[in-house]
Amino acid sequence: MTALTILMLASAYLAGSVSSAIVVSKIFYLPNPRTHGSGNPGTTNVLRLGGRLPAVLVLLFDVLKGTVPVWLSYYLGFTPIMLGCVAIMACLGHIFPLFFSFKGGKAVATAFGAMLPIGVELAGALIACWALIVFATGYSSLAAIVAVALSPLLTYFIKPEYTVPVSMLALLIVARHKDNIVRLFQGLESKIWEKGRATGLHKK
Repeated sequence: MTALTILMLASAYLAGSVSSAIVVSKIFYLPNPRTHGSGNPGTTNVLRLGGRLPAVLVLLFDVLKGTVPVWLSYYLGFTPIMLGCVAIMACLGHIFPLFFSFKGGKAVATAFGAMLPIGVELAGALIACWALIVFATGYSSLAAIVAVALSPLLTYFIKPEYTVPVSMLALLIVARHKDNIVRLFQGLESKIWEKGRATGLHKK
């Protein structure tokens, strides 16, 4: 492994470690997303706690945390497998942030950002899948799980050389949602518009 590879992997992790949800919440004087709402420092919880503008900012920054390291690594000539490793490091930074006591979010937006360089076709398909599931069920977590689970198959038909790295990323994100999967089966998962649970830590 070259020094450049190590540098990019470390940089991706550090970029991922900047928790957009916590930073944006402090800027807008919102409750700490790790101790209020669902307890997850991500876009959906910030939407419940502070509305659309803070949520959009969190989404944008979280996407960029995945896109920028992967784009840079692509132009530096990294192989598809190594690009997958860079993407995973960015997501691991979001999930286990160095700057925030290693307690982070689910990394869905960061994973999406890491997949963006593959092409607009994949991005559009993932967004459409997520939106369809949210519209049909109201569950953001279910939409994320389904979209991420389908991403390797979609990648195979768009740019098959990236199927393996996308599969690696998908496994990480689905595994991160294990608690959501349990709550979905139990009928206890919160829907995206349930703002009434924005006060106090909701762990159901």
